Amino acid sequence: MDLVIDLKEITREFVVGQQKVRALRGINIEVKRNEYTALMGPSGSGKSTLMNVIGCLDTPTAGSYLLNNKDVSQMVDNELAEIRNTEIGFVFQTFNLLPRYSALENVALPLVYAGWSKKDRLERAAEVLESVGLADRMDHNPNELSGGQRQRVAVARALVNNPSIILADEPTGNLDSTTSHEIMELFNEIHANGNTVILVTHEKDIADHANRIIRLRDGMVESQGL
Repeated sequence: MDLVIDLKEITREFVVGQQKVRALRGINIEVKRNEYTALMGPSGSGKSTLMNVIGCLDTPTAGSYLLNNKDVSQMVDNELAEIRNTEIGFVFQTFNLLPRYSALENVALPLVYAGWSKKDRLERAAEVLESVGLADRMDHNPNELSGGQRQRVAVARALVNNPSIILADEPTGNLDSTTSHEIMELFNEIHANGNTVILVTHEKDIADHANRIIRLRDGMVESQGL
């Protein structure tokens, strides 16, 4: 089986004051290549903590996490940073674009860390911006773009170094319903092109775009299915 993500008995504990909080309690999840998965759950269910673990922004307290057959649960910070930059494309609710950079420069940024030459970076960034329908907005700064266009720039940045997974956290949270629909159509296209997509959302109509919905409650998987 061609698994991109294999989580086994993942727990994550935090110490808050005198108390130990178990945010994740023995999570077991497998995600195959080119799967389109949504993570859902009420506030406090552990979905943000799980997304941070999957995205290598946080390490589990116990359990194993294989990403493309590499055990990332044992990695140190600089190794995790390398994995984030090569294996994972992030899309956030708040876009996280640099305001003084053009759309093209924002999208090219991950390739700076990957050591690409400036010419190659800008060529690749232009190619990806064109693929998300922004060929005519490359030189615009974020404040000159609509919310939907900014999210398209963020999606292009996530795609620029051909990651193993696209991880989207509430990607339509700051958008109106028409623009949300357009962004979800874009994710459908990305998935159709062979990408593995994991979407974190609390909205059922957004989650319905995925092939599978994983529901969390109290730090555990409540159900995995359609």
